This record gives sequence, C-alpha cells and structure tokens, in this order.
Amino acid sequence: MADEKQGKDKKTALGLDENVEALLCYALGWVTGIIFLLLEPKNKVIKFHAVQSIGVFLAMTILMKALVFVPILGWLLIPFVGLAGFILWIILMVKAYNGEKYKLPVIGDIAEKQVNG
Repeated sequence: MADEKQGKDKKTALGLDENVEALLCYALGWVTGIIFLLLEPKNKVIKFHAVQSIGVFLAMTILMKALVFVPILGWLLIPFVGLAGFILWIILMVKAYNGEKYKLPVIGDIAEKQVNG
C-alpha cells in the first residue's frame, strides 16, 4: 500500500475540489465509483479512486452474497467481513479526502493500470 499526496485544492470538471470528489467515489461503494468513472473520465486521480472503489466494493458485495450460501461457517463470517468492509470504507474515504493515493494490493494495481494504460 502506497501513499502519495495529490493536489488538494484542484477543481474537477464538476466544479468540486478533487479531494471531495475522490471521497465521494467511495461514498456508496461501487455505485458511486461507476458514477464518477462516467462523469470524470479524464481526471486521473478521480478515475483511480473510482476504479478502486468499483473493484473493492464489488468484490466485497460478491463475497457477502456468496457467504450466505455457506452453512454455519459462512453465516459466522458475514459479520466479520461486513465489519472489515466498513473499516476499509472509512479508511479509503479519509485517505481520499486527505489527498492521498492509497493503493490497495491487487485492486489498486488494477486501478493504476486502468488510469495509466
């Protein structure tokens, strides 16, 4: 996981501060990730956060749905996975608001390739 500072006062095409829009990419998980990916296709910072949001929260959604079908063990894991997802959600929003490019393993690499490739 790498931390890099981004421009905090930089405005986006929507007129919001870049750090506010980066936070909003995570606000409703993969849904807002898709919205901001469509609204800000040229801003690399927003695109990174949007793609990372889509990847991490779509994976969490699929995992939570799959655990429902695993008797006993899956049902016992659901609250812990949910709590981990909630904590990750808060961390990602705080880091994005503070202007940090907080890259998660695997999904962050995929997001970076999407932005640069």
